[in-house]
Formats: sequence, structure tokens, C-alpha cells
Amino acid sequence: MLTTSNLVLAAGTLLTGLMAGLFFSFSTAIIPGLAQLPDGAYLQAFQNINISIQNPVFLLCFMAPVIILPVTTWLQNKQGGSSAWLWVLAATVLYVIAVFGVTVAGNVPLNDALAKADLTNASLPSLAEQRAAFEPLWNKLHTIRTIANFLAFICLTFNCILTFKK
Repeated sequence: MLTTSNLVLAAGTLLTGLMAGLFFSFSTAIIPGLAQLPDGAYLQAFQNINISIQNPVFLLCFMAPVIILPVTTWLQNKQGGSSAWLWVLAATVLYVIAVFGVTVAGNVPLNDALAKADLTNASLPSLAEQRAAFEPLWNKLHTIRTIANFLAFICLTFNCILTFKK
């Protein structure tokens, strides 16, 4: 049945899935490729990626679930009659805390610090030091948000199955 609740659920699921796919692709293709680069090239490539990713399409897909998922949780709970809304609640908590929160509190500050780095005039030991301060922590945080995003998407997909089979 086409209801506001179902439309919002579908939008939240789609956007969460898009973000899960982006993070998964980054983990399985981009990060391994970047890891092969020398320190200066790695840092420069990451600076360029951080500039490129800040675009309206990414920001919409990344930010919208922060609003849509709590609204979906509220709408589904308000409907009553089923505990399926708990899957949306789980997805909301995962996305807001472990995807959005980890990104804003962890990855973005690392990206901002890297953006300020003067790579052109840095010595090779300095580049190696900057990379060592950035890469392991950034990758760890990225793995956390990727897994959380995937789990949120699974929760939403399961809720869609329960909701749309009625």
C-alpha cells in the first residue's frame, strides 16, 4: 500500500543503501589502490578525494538519512500493530551514531587536518609521518561506518520485506 510511511521508508532505505554501496566500494577498491601509492601521492590523492566528495549529491545522500530515518521510525511506531518498526529504530541508531557520528567526529577532523597539510614543501620523512598519523585511524573509522551502514541497510531491507508483504 502506498502511504507516507512507506514512501519515507523506501526513501530512507534507498539512501542508506546508496551510502552503504559507496562506503563498500571505497573499502574494496579505493583504499587498496591508494595503499599502493608512495606517501606524497597517497596524501595528495586523499586531499583531492576529500574535495571532490563534498558535492550536493553526496551531501544529500549522506545527510538525508539522518532526518528520514528518525521520521520513519516515528511513523512506523505510530502505526502500531507490529514490532517491525524496531528494525527501523535499529537502523536509525546505527546510521545516526555509527555512520554519521563516526564520520563527523572522526573522519572529518582527520580530513580537515590533512587539507591543511603543505605536501609540496614536505620532506619524505614528514610525508611518511603525516600518512602514519592519518591512514590507520581513518581506515579504522571508515571500517566502523561501513559495517554500521551495511547493518543499517539490512535492518531497513528486512523492515521493507515485513512492511510491503502485508
